[in-house]
Amino acid sequence: MQTGALDFRNRSAVLDGLDGAKFDLLVIGGGVTGAGIARDAALRGLSVVLIEGRDFAAGTSSRSSKMIHGGLRYMAQGDLGLVQEAASERKAVEAIAPHLTRMTPFVIPAKNAAAIAKLRTGIWAFEKLGGVPKARQHEVWSRMDVESKEPAINAADITGAVVYPEYLTEDAKLTLANVRAAFAAGATVISYAPVSEILVENGKAVGVVLDDALGEKTRARVRAKVIVNAAGPWVDHLRGLEDTSAMPRLMLSKGVHLVVDQARLPVSRTIIMGARDKRSVFAVPKGRFTYIGTTDTFYPQDHVWPQIERDDIDYLVEATNRRFAIAPLGDTDIVAAWSGVRPLVGQEGKSASEISRKDEVWTGRGGILAVAGGKLTAYRRMAERVVDIVEDRLGRRPTASRTATIPLPGGDLNVDAVTRDLARTMPELEAERLLALYGSEAPLAAGGPAAEARHAVTMEGALQLEDVWVRRSNRAWFDDRGGEAALSYMAQEMAILLNWSPGQMQAQIKACLDIRADSLSALNTNLASR
Repeated sequence: MQTGALDFRNRSAVLDGLDGAKFDLLVIGGGVTGAGIARDAALRGLSVVLIEGRDFAAGTSSRSSKMIHGGLRYMAQGDLGLVQEAASERKAVEAIAPHLTRMTPFVIPAKNAAAIAKLRTGIWAFEKLGGVPKARQHEVWSRMDVESKEPAINAADITGAVVYPEYLTEDAKLTLANVRAAFAAGATVISYAPVSEILVENGKAVGVVLDDALGEKTRARVRAKVIVNAAGPWVDHLRGLEDTSAMPRLMLSKGVHLVVDQARLPVSRTIIMGARDKRSVFAVPKGRFTYIGTTDTFYPQDHVWPQIERDDIDYLVEATNRRFAIAPLGDTDIVAAWSGVRPLVGQEGKSASEISRKDEVWTGRGGILAVAGGKLTAYRRMAERVVDIVEDRLGRRPTASRTATIPLPGGDLNVDAVTRDLARTMPELEAERLLALYGSEAPLAAGGPAAEARHAVTMEGALQLEDVWVRRSNRAWFDDRGGEAALSYMAQEMAILLNWSPGQMQAQIKACLDIRADSLSALNTNLASR
């Protein structure tokens, strides 16, 4: 299998090659949707270019709840098609990226026998629709079971719990794996190249003008027979470049997550909790940490880093303190936090959490296909549907998607065997962390922050320190003090590889520290104490 080693140290040559080039398909947006489309199209033999204005997965695709789940919550909304698709798609992702699909039980505490019966009815239907094998079907815990298996839960007000398996993932790494797979299949990919203009001839969009966000080149004009707008929260912005009269179609929703030490919130499974507005939120174990999420509130801006507000923090902490029999969590316990926006297809009169997560495809005045909505779990099927439309536009005979069977980079492994090999030379938790992030490439990234930075630059297309700190290594969220100590080691390695001056290196470190400070600015504590 091709590794898809993505090394942008020759980035100027890539931009030079793009200027004046023409492709079958141009995909705007390097999140999981755009990356999935590029991979599918390249595997079908189309000439493809994937363009991202920042880093791959820099937006929604690195700020999710990091779950590949079967869509049980959509049962309550009556969206059976979405449930079935989500359940089948998690099987596909598990097959092509087993390191990026970590099965974990979800625990739903229930107040009485009637609540347990209601939950079981929904889960039985969910299991039948999703073809869940018997070994992975739900079970019922008594209150004694809850107290024994998850002793941190306050079980005084419950009869028991329903427990069923779901999957956790590394969202940014799943996106990057698809980008690398697209590249390995022949696609041209470029990051930090925002689209500033849509080229229109005789009323038809025929290409785009790229700017260079890193200042290596002024502009590049790229043409394509078909253009897909998969820009996530920025879909409407691109639609406006195509047609200044286009009305917005998206409603953005903000999701906030908080991270605390596992010692302060000791759970071994994902625990579902009720929030003040009756929504479900959760506490998820992850190595030495536990993360809590998520909020779901309308957010009119498309900021790269949406502001985390005091009410976001209180909302999640209140729910956690009600459900767990621990010393109440406070601001000093929060070691990291992240926020992002969901690009939902607008539905008037519905709250953010009520809006359907179905994806939709629209055709703009110039013929650009815009894809919006959808869930991380179903990204592969979304991509398949879009590429089917692209083939029709190109007048090609329809071909079958191959993305459900070909492993993603890092996915060609025996998970247990690689874990055992790594655990011989390092603590088990670190071995598990590396495996979850890098799969079969974990030995290449082992050796600490500098080794991870080197792998990020030479294999994963990283160009900025933030790219490594946030999206390649996950240290921004799941490391001591937000990975502050790792920043200098990573920056020094990247300075060698990317020819940064001492001043550039310090500026890169400061930019990361500023992101961390901003994310925790609503806390009533000094950053130095965390």
